[in-house]
Amino acid sequence: MSSHLLSIDSLSRDDIDHLMRVAARMEPIASRRKVTRVLEGAVLGNLFFEASTRTRVSFNAAFCRLGGTVCDTTGFTFSSMAKGESLYDTSRVMSGYCDAIVMRHPEQGSVAEFAQATNVPVINGGDGPGEHPSQALLDIYTIDKEFARQGKTLQGAHVLMTGDLKYGRTVHSLIKLLALYGPMRVTLVAPPGLEMPHQLIERVARQGLEVQVRESLASDFGDVDVVYTTRIQKERFTAEMSEGFSLSRDYTVDKAFLDGRCNDHTIVMHPLPRDSRADANDLDVDLNGDPRLAIFRQTDNGIPVRMAIFATLLQVEDLVEQDLRDVRWFVPGTFGVDDARD
Repeated sequence: MSSHLLSIDSLSRDDIDHLMRVAARMEPIASRRKVTRVLEGAVLGNLFFEASTRTRVSFNAAFCRLGGTVCDTTGFTFSSMAKGESLYDTSRVMSGYCDAIVMRHPEQGSVAEFAQATNVPVINGGDGPGEHPSQALLDIYTIDKEFARQGKTLQGAHVLMTGDLKYGRTVHSLIKLLALYGPMRVTLVAPPGLEMPHQLIERVARQGLEVQVRESLASDFGDVDVVYTTRIQKERFTAEMSEGFSLSRDYTVDKAFLDGRCNDHTIVMHPLPRDSRADANDLDVDLNGDPRLAIFRQTDNGIPVRMAIFATLLQVEDLVEQDLRDVRWFVPGTFGVDDARD
């Protein structure tokens, strides 16, 4: 694994397998049964120049659970970039303050440019419509765990990706990651104008991924193992695209679709946030409480995976288990009121 995590392109299958093993070892800490201080004294710089709650807090929590501390910057308004500071200068300055940096930026390629100016590990927390590598890693970790419960493996799986496949950076990283796992089928369904970039489809097809494109969800998906749906990224639309755009129910993943067109074991995932407004036609709230809905297990998995990323980049992954203690505070049996107990 290189000194930064900027793209799935920088990871080999061995790198990914290593991160998955380390993440599994982080589970007792992530689930608040154990405590470690292996990164005590280390400082994370969290630079989020685009709106985020879940990803930003997830990175924060992962670093803190390893014993480190976090300095946050959110939005351009409160950064020196609002005064014209370059990415190079910001990178060099932050490198003098922090031991690791997570950056989210609205412009594709900006995080890679930022990383060129520093030897401190930089993690891409999302660069516009580009990539979101840590999300893809937690997604594959989630799929593997869900499959293990069903006695299945990733080999030969069928994944349906739907929603905004043009601007949804999570699917760009995930489809690259799936291509590293051997024979597998991916079906793509997107509204007109929001299709997966053609060059990305060609690339993963050359790597052996079987890719099929369909126009809507109005067909049989009875053999689909995973439905991965994404919010429409209207904030990235041009004015011309925004004018008159509306998403029909034909692209909504809801209980009727899952019961009528999928199967009893189909896993439903979403990188979140989902747009729960009635006219958004995103992942429907009528699936709340359905055991096939894995979105909250997915977010929980972000902590051990991001802990594994930090531990690997900062080269302490083999020290964590030597530094474990029991927690001393109250921890509920389940995190959410509707969570099922293992």
